[in-house]
Amino acid sequence: MSETTAAPAHQFETLEQQREAATLGMWIFLATEVLFFGGLFMGYTFVRWSYPEVFEQASHRLDATIGGVNTAVLLLSSLTMALAVKSAQLGKRNALVAFLSLTALLGILFLGFKAIEYHGDYVDHIVPGIPSYHFEGPSAPQAELFFWIYFAMTGLHAIHVTVGIIVIAIMAALAWRRSFSPEHYMPIEVTGLYWHFVDIVWVFLFPLLYLVGHR
Repeated sequence: MSETTAAPAHQFETLEQQREAATLGMWIFLATEVLFFGGLFMGYTFVRWSYPEVFEQASHRLDATIGGVNTAVLLLSSLTMALAVKSAQLGKRNALVAFLSLTALLGILFLGFKAIEYHGDYVDHIVPGIPSYHFEGPSAPQAELFFWIYFAMTGLHAIHVTVGIIVIAIMAALAWRRSFSPEHYMPIEVTGLYWHFVDIVWVFLFPLLYLVGHR
């Protein structure tokens, strides 16, 4: 897949050492991301414990159908990303480019559905902090707190998806230029770790936000 033999960067003795260092660096970065999202999840847990009935009522205002479709989209993108890493390991350039491109397209599809959902939320007047926000009943302030959490967590996740799409697109361009080989596919591997993390975060967000009170 590569026209030239890959060489490690000057600070590394071998490609294997470079790969291990990059993988460790990505795991450390993901650990900080876990701490970041973990704080949000803890805040969500405390507020939900304080207002369980209100959270159930507010959750039913979300579009669980779009949320479920987006869950399937991201799970499929995890599969294509794993296939991209496998293709890089085997030196299959065309398959690598195809699977990376498909993963990026699935990420864009996720964001498209998310934009449709956000527009529906605006039309339904459940976007907090704007004059048109409206939630019937005496629990409106507590419900608004739920929607603040919803938009904060899903919005931050969407930003992470956007970053992932950009990185995957860059990897696809580099793969097309034959920048990787079975001996040097570390950038693809660490990109895959990031993308799988993004998918896992959504797997937690979907039931916590969309399925509150559902049976």
